[in-house]
Amino acid sequence: MHENNNKNNSQHTLKIFGLLVVTFLASCQYNRTTDFNTQPPVTKTGEHQQFAQMVERSNIPQLTQKMTQGQLTAVQLTQFFIDQIKMKNDQLKAVITVNPNALDVAAKLDKEREAGNVRGPLHGIPILVKDNIETREMATTAGSLALKNNHTKRDALVIANLRKAGAIILGKTNLSEWANFRSERSSSGWSAVGGQTRNPHDMARSACGSSSGSGAAVAANLAVAAIGTETDGSVVCPSSANGIVGIKPTLGLVSRAGIVPISHTQDTAGPMAKNVIDAAILLTAMRGKDSADPATQLAALNFSKNYLPESNQNFLQGKRVGILYSNLLNHEAIAKVFDKAKTQFKKLGAVFVDELKVEPYETFGKDSYDVLLYEFKHDLNQYFAGLPGELNQLTLEKLIKFNRQNADKEMLFFQQEIFEKAQEKGNLSEATYQTALTNIRKATREDGLDKLFKTHQLDLIITITGGPAWSIDRINGDHYSGGYSSYSAISGYPHLTVPMGKVHHMPIGLSFIGLSQSEDQLIAMAKTFERVIDYDPSRPPKNTE
Repeated sequence: MHENNNKNNSQHTLKIFGLLVVTFLASCQYNRTTDFNTQPPVTKTGEHQQFAQMVERSNIPQLTQKMTQGQLTAVQLTQFFIDQIKMKNDQLKAVITVNPNALDVAAKLDKEREAGNVRGPLHGIPILVKDNIETREMATTAGSLALKNNHTKRDALVIANLRKAGAIILGKTNLSEWANFRSERSSSGWSAVGGQTRNPHDMARSACGSSSGSGAAVAANLAVAAIGTETDGSVVCPSSANGIVGIKPTLGLVSRAGIVPISHTQDTAGPMAKNVIDAAILLTAMRGKDSADPATQLAALNFSKNYLPESNQNFLQGKRVGILYSNLLNHEAIAKVFDKAKTQFKKLGAVFVDELKVEPYETFGKDSYDVLLYEFKHDLNQYFAGLPGELNQLTLEKLIKFNRQNADKEMLFFQQEIFEKAQEKGNLSEATYQTALTNIRKATREDGLDKLFKTHQLDLIITITGGPAWSIDRINGDHYSGGYSSYSAISGYPHLTVPMGKVHHMPIGLSFIGLSQSEDQLIAMAKTFERVIDYDPSRPPKNTE
C-alpha cells in the first residue's frame, strides 16, 4: 500500500499489497459453529451498561488497579466481554471463536492475585487474537475452510509470551481471508469461516484489513485489546479505520513462528488497543527472541527498551517532525482534521519540516509484488509442512485445487489470482527475487526513510494513515484511499497510528513513522499527542450498543 506517481502502477500495487484491502461482501454464507453463537443472547440491563461504561473508559493500568483494590475480578471482566460478543458479534462478525477455557483461566489468575502472585500489568486482562496466530485450545484457520480443522495444539511464541504475562486469550478474531493475499479484487474483512466483518462506527462501511476483526472488536468494546498481524498496512489501516491505536513493530521484535505467513521479510504481529499505553503494555509482553524465527536473533535488536513513559512529560518539545505529503490532503475535510493535529504539535513545541516526499523507482510496485509472491509460496508451503496430521500434506498447489472444489463457499465474491500467480514463481534463489528484494529494501531504507531522517535531521515523520473507511462493495472490492504503510513495511521499520479525529462520522488516524527500533520514542511522542488531541478512542460507537 503506497503512493506512486505512476497512477496505474499505484492502483495495481495498492490493491495487492495493501494487505488490508479485502472483502466486505455480504453477510456470512458459511458460519463456523462456535460456543458463543449457540448460547442465548444476553439481555442488556442497567447493571451491564454501567459496567460497560466503566470498562470502555478504563485503560489497562486502571483495570489492574481496580483488581488490586478488589473492585473487579478477571472472571467478571472476562464474562462481561463474552456477553458483549454474544450481543454484538452477530452484526459485527468480528469474532470467529471464543476460547472455551477463558473463564477457567480467569479464575486461576484471580486465585494467583489473591495469593499475591501478580505476573504484571496484563494479569487478568482479556484480549482477542487474529485467527492466523496459533493458540493451543482453538483452531487457527486464517479464515479459510481449508484450515477449519487446523488444531495445532500449540501456541505461537507471541501467545506464549502474552499468557506468561497474565493475559487471557479470550478468542480469535475474523480477518481478511489469508490476510488478504488471495485476490486482487477482494474486500477487507471477509472470510469463508467468519463472514463479513463490519465497521462498528457504520455497519455499511469497511473495517479495513486484514486485521479487520481485531480492529472492529476493540472499537466495539469486545475486549480490552487485540493482536493483529501486518505484512503491509494490515495493523495500521484497520486501527485507523476503527478509531484505535495500532503498532506495527520493527521486524524481528516480535516472533512470527506459529503465525500463518505471507512474507518472512515483512510479516509481524502488532498490538491494537484503545490507547497508546495499552498498546505499549501489550508490545512489551509480546516481544522476545525465538530460535524458530531468525529475524529475532539479530544481535542489534534490543528487547529491553522501556516502552512505558510514566510521566506526562512533553516528548514533542523541540522535536523535528517531518510531514510526509499525502494526496489525501486534497480532501478538504481530511486536510482540516490534519491541520488541527499539526496545530497541537506546534503548541507542544515541535518543529516542522514540511512537504517531504518519497520517490519510488519506476518498477518499485512490480518488484514489491514479486517479492511477496515468491515469499508467499515458499513460506506458506514451509508452514504447511510443519502442521500436524494430514494438514502437513497441504501445499499452495493443493490449496488452489481445494478452493476450486469448494468455490460455492470460498469464491462467492472473488477468485484466487494471487495464489495462482504465486504458484507460478520459482524458489528464493532465483535472480528475479534476489534483485527485487535488494532493490526495494534499498529504496525504502538507504534511499527512503534513512535518507529523509538523515537529510532533515528528523526525530519523527508524520502523515495521514488513511482516509475514512469506505462503503462495503461486494462487486468491485475495496476503495482504499491511500497511505504510506509500504515504506515502513518493506524496510522493517516501526509504524504507529493514533486516532486524530473524524471525517464526518468516521475516524482517521495519524501515522508516527520512525527508524529501526525507535518504538520507545514513537510511543512517547504518540502518548504526548494523544493527551491533547480532541478525540476519545476509548468510547465505542453508539450504534453498537
